[in-house]
Amino acid sequence: MGNIILSQRVNNMAESATLKMTQLSRELKAQGIDVISLSIGEPDFNTPVAAKQAGIDAINNNDTHYPPVPGTPALRKAIAEKLKRDNGLDYTDADIIVSNGAKQAITNVFMAIVDKGDEVIIPAPFWVSYPEMVKLADGTPVFINTTAEQNFKITAEQLEAAITPKTKAFIFSTPCNPSGSVYTKAELASLAEVFKRHPQVIILSDEIYEFIQYEQKHESMGQFTELKDRLVIINGVAKGYAMTGWRIGYIAAPKEIVSACNKIQGQYTSGICTIAQAASLEAMKMSPENSEEIQTMLKAFRNRRDMFFELLSEIPGLKLSRPAGAFYMFPEIKSYFGKTDGETTINNSDDLCLYLLDKAHVACVGGAAFGNDECIRLSYATSEDKLREAAVRIKEALSKLK
Repeated sequence: MGNIILSQRVNNMAESATLKMTQLSRELKAQGIDVISLSIGEPDFNTPVAAKQAGIDAINNNDTHYPPVPGTPALRKAIAEKLKRDNGLDYTDADIIVSNGAKQAITNVFMAIVDKGDEVIIPAPFWVSYPEMVKLADGTPVFINTTAEQNFKITAEQLEAAITPKTKAFIFSTPCNPSGSVYTKAELASLAEVFKRHPQVIILSDEIYEFIQYEQKHESMGQFTELKDRLVIINGVAKGYAMTGWRIGYIAAPKEIVSACNKIQGQYTSGICTIAQAASLEAMKMSPENSEEIQTMLKAFRNRRDMFFELLSEIPGLKLSRPAGAFYMFPEIKSYFGKTDGETTINNSDDLCLYLLDKAHVACVGGAAFGNDECIRLSYATSEDKLREAAVRIKEALSKLK
């Protein structure tokens, strides 16, 4: 090795656990091992035909030059129209900035609003990247722990107790990755009442799984208009439109935040791929209720959820909550802690995931990365046949732990 000294910033950053497990499963597959990967949150459907064609047309029309930093005017206008159509929210194209996926969109916001010592409240379990994004911006993540009994959702009382004079922001997702929990309108309203008492707190509402809900229609934090001057809505095309590889995310936010994110993005990535923006523009025109492709995907996810939930419920030692959205199971697995098959002893969620990868050839992600070491995350964004086989393998492997 050379004498290169890396920054404290990168040394203090955790590797993405979801991407790490996905890479491990790909390496085993490359060796010819039949691995069922339930580790990554990616729909196994293809991008809608109209969106694909729009991308092809953009290439043929030579739409291949530098775009505006915040996104093309047409796409930003279409996003504003989508927010009105699907969520009843009033935004203009000037309130929106398009980024390289929701990941960059969120990171831009934290870089724009967080200073050293500022606290950002994050309900646990959380999407793996939230705390690392906060730390990248020199902020301090503050976690609110939840339990399966409360369906992994925080209460207004917990939120109130977590806010301090150092609290700068709050971020959560609904539907939630990894738990699949969905906040009701009443639950969001109770949180909004707390935020009203603390006008210094900027609220980031990650609604990327908006279309993937099974029991109720999506309730956006944006409906509480009294919070609009400090609310950032995060969304994108990856999950609802099966467009993960196009890398398009966006925020709708107060103009000061949009302007700051535009300034940041202008320095380190500039505008987003024109081809991807053209495809996303076509996707934005698709109403979820009227799109056969979106409804087909939602129906498949619902069927898989119901089937996989039943199969996992039959496995001794797993404690499950039925998810109301997204495409993840987040079973509690702590009953296996301290058990062994004679070779491997399970001490935490990562141990169990590595054990399942090794013995069952099923890839999943330890709950520790999501802020709850007593659970594991299993994605059911794959075929029913693979889910059935995965359940059989998991059940057999876990039965050997005594």
